[in-house]
Amino acid sequence: MKLNIQLFGRAYEVRKASIQKTGAAKAKLYSMYAREIYDIAKKGGTDPNSNASLKRIMERAKKEQVPADIIKRAIDKVNSGVDESYEKVSYEIFGPAGSTLIVECLTDNVNRSISSVKAALNKCKCKIGVQGSVSFNYDNLCIIGFKGISEEEAMDAIIEDGLDIDDIESDGDMVIIYGNPKDLHALKSAIEKIKNVEFEIDEISMIPKDKITISGEDKEIFDRLLNMLEDIEDVKDIYHNVEQ
Repeated sequence: MKLNIQLFGRAYEVRKASIQKTGAAKAKLYSMYAREIYDIAKKGGTDPNSNASLKRIMERAKKEQVPADIIKRAIDKVNSGVDESYEKVSYEIFGPAGSTLIVECLTDNVNRSISSVKAALNKCKCKIGVQGSVSFNYDNLCIIGFKGISEEEAMDAIIEDGLDIDDIESDGDMVIIYGNPKDLHALKSAIEKIKNVEFEIDEISMIPKDKITISGEDKEIFDRLLNMLEDIEDVKDIYHNVEQ
C-alpha cells in the first residue's frame, strides 16, 4: 500500500454555504437538495442503507435543516416512477485580476444554465473558459473532518484499510483528511471502525492550489459576480481562488 501524503498545510477553512436568512435563499437551498436527493436515489436506489451516496446527502440535508417532508417527497417521486433528468455541468471562469471560478450546476435544462451564467459574466465583463483552462489549478478532493480520534489513530486506520490519502492535518481538536473523491465512503468507514464519530466536514471539493488577494474595484466586481452566480437557480457549488 502506497501512502500518497503531501503535507501542504492547507489549513482548511470550513466551507459553509453563504445562506442568507431570506425566503428566496432558503427556497433555493431546499430545491437543490430535493434535486440532488432525487437524482442520487433514481440512479442508486431509494434505500440509504444500500446507497451510501443517498445516505450522505440526506445527512447533509438534515444538518442544513432541510425540512424532512422535502427529503421524503424527493424519495417518493422516485418510488412513484416520476421521470426527471438532471445533468451535472461545470463552467470554468476567468474573473477580474487573475481570479478564477469553477461553477457547478445540477440542471434539467443545460441551455438555461449556460444562458444564466453567461448573462452574469457579461454584466461583470468576465469570460468563460474551455474545460481544463481553470480546473488544472485546482485539486479535486474529498474532505472529512471529525473530533474524538487522534491524527495518529486516524492514520493507523487508513493504513489498516490500505487506503491512499492526499493529506492529513489537525485544526485544534479536529482531524481533517483529504483524499481521492472515489475513496470518500471508504475513508469514513475506516474511521468509523475505530469510533462512531460525527463528520463535521464531509464533502467533495475543488481546492485552489494557490489563492490570491484582490482589492478595490476588482474586488467589487468579483463580489458582484459571486453574488449573481449564487442567485442562479441551477448553480449548486462555486469554487474560487480569492482570499475572502
